[in-house]
Amino acid sequence: MSRTRLSEDQITAALAELPQWTRTGDAITRTAETASFPTAIKVVDAVAEQAEALDHHPDIDIRWRTLTFLLTTHSEGGLTSLDITVAHLIDQALDDAA
Repeated sequence: MSRTRLSEDQITAALAELPQWTRTGDAITRTAETASFPTAIKVVDAVAEQAEALDHHPDIDIRWRTLTFLLTTHSEGGLTSLDITVAHLIDQALDDAA
């Protein structure tokens, strides 16, 4: 996976496959509500493990059972394929927890 910044066309195409995600400047975000606080923490644990393996870590806000994820590649000043990959992994972790 590349840490090269994506073009606007690449970002648009990637977001078409990530309907729960919203572009916010040079980042993408998703907020999701889980069934309970322990479930939210299990999702965060699953995401943390995968993010660590990729050495690409989302910003995560935990509010009881509501999680907000923000992805951007700070070193590149915008979105890269790593952000898109981690967004898909987050979606899968949330689906698995449902």
